[in-house]
Parts: sequence; C-alpha cells; structure tokens
Amino acid sequence: MALERLDDGLWVAAAPQTLLGIHLWTRMTVVRLSGGGLLLHSVVPMTGALRSEVEALGTVQHIVLPDLYHHLHVGPWTLAFPKARVHAPPGMARKRPDLRIDAELSEVPHPDWAADLKPVFISGCGLRETVFLHPRTRTLITADLVENFHGSPHWLTRAYLRAAGIYGRVGFSRLLRFLYRDRPRARASLERLLAEDFDRILLTHGQPIPHGGKEALRLAYDWL
Repeated sequence: MALERLDDGLWVAAAPQTLLGIHLWTRMTVVRLSGGGLLLHSVVPMTGALRSEVEALGTVQHIVLPDLYHHLHVGPWTLAFPKARVHAPPGMARKRPDLRIDAELSEVPHPDWAADLKPVFISGCGLRETVFLHPRTRTLITADLVENFHGSPHWLTRAYLRAAGIYGRVGFSRLLRFLYRDRPRARASLERLLAEDFDRILLTHGQPIPHGGKEALRLAYDWL
C-alpha cells in the first residue's frame, strides 16, 4: 500500500477490505490544504510505511469520516495525530462512543479548508454522507455515493456485484437502495451536486473515475 499522486495536492491510498466475505477494497484520499496542512478523507488501515508517506507530505490537520459506515480504521490515525481535528456525521458519536470526534460534518466548511473543499450533504439517505468538491482539480471526493468495479478475481465478490447491479458499471447497489428513505430530498441533493463543476470522481470502493464523472453519476442514479 502506497500513496499515489493524482493531481497537484491530491493523493490516494487503496487497501484490501473484506465485508461479509466480499472483497470491496477501500481508499483514502489525502488533500493538501491552502495553508499547507493535510486533510485525510476515509482513512484506510494504518501501516508504518503509509504513516511515514503521509507525514512526509505535511502536517495532518483534519481527519474526515464521510458517512456513518467509514469509521473502522480511524482509531490508530487519531492516536498517531492527536492534534488533528476529527469530523464525523451526526450520529457517529452514538455509534462509536469510543472515538474522539471534534466536530459534526455540515455544509459549512471548516475555515482551514473553506478555500479548498466544498461539502455537499446527501439528504434523505441513512448513510448520512457528505461528499466534497475539490474545485481546483474538478474532483468529487466520495465514500459510498457510487461504486465502480470492472470485475473481480473473487467469485463471491463477482456474484455480489451482479446481484447489486453494479458489475462493470458505475452505480449504487440495488440491494442497499432501501437506505434512501426520502427519495425526493435525496434527488434534490443529487441535483444540487450535479449542478457543480466536476469531472473526476474519487470513491472508496472500486476504481476512481478519471473523466466523465458527472454523467456517470447521473446515470448511476437514474432510478432515484
């Protein structure tokens, strides 16, 4: 596992992750802020090598848990960087009372990253995900908003992807669509997001979408 530079001030690190026997992988995005510090989005398991690579880039100032389901690997990062401010969605403090959480995510950006990232909350969904636009690179940084798997060498994962309707296409699992409890509100959030200027999508499960991300997102939610 190593950091990969995608653009000026933008890196990712991918790591294996298994859930109920399904190999979904996971990905962390690192953003260098205008002030020189770093923001870590959806952290992956910490290793000594990865920590060293991150520290070589700058000071970790913010750690973001983007939704209620991306919290598994946060503990070691908060211990390693005790001065970093930890942001999480409403409800995370009840779900993980063992974690230090310094601020609830909202569409009001922290002053440290107001010039770099624009948060958009996806209403009407039990994920309670906040996605982040990085205008300078026309990138949308997400967690579970969409997945993008071209295939898998693992038979159970392939079976899941086919059952979920996302084998070989960008989408949101049809097995999890019940999480969208208020579809009109969710659709309004999505339309606000689609009105923004972005091309690339960085996501946690599957391959990033380097170009055409807006149209891919639009098609992924044609059911909503």
